[in-house]
Amino acid sequence: MVRWRRIDLQRGIEDRFGVAYHERYVGQLLKELGFSHMSARPRHPAQDAWIVEEFKKTFRAR
Repeated sequence: MVRWRRIDLQRGIEDRFGVAYHERYVGQLLKELGFSHMSARPRHPAQDAWIVEEFKKTFRAR
């Protein structure tokens, strides 16, 4: 699975087909084609990377 930003798709369309669309219109086209918006999973601002790594080391798989 590859995630593309609208700005990347806009540049790709312009390079490949020579048509310059606005970034918002690229999003509209994607919506009309049935593609869904995906956002990154949020991360707590106070999350400590060290604690996460320690938890991974001590967590036992079933």
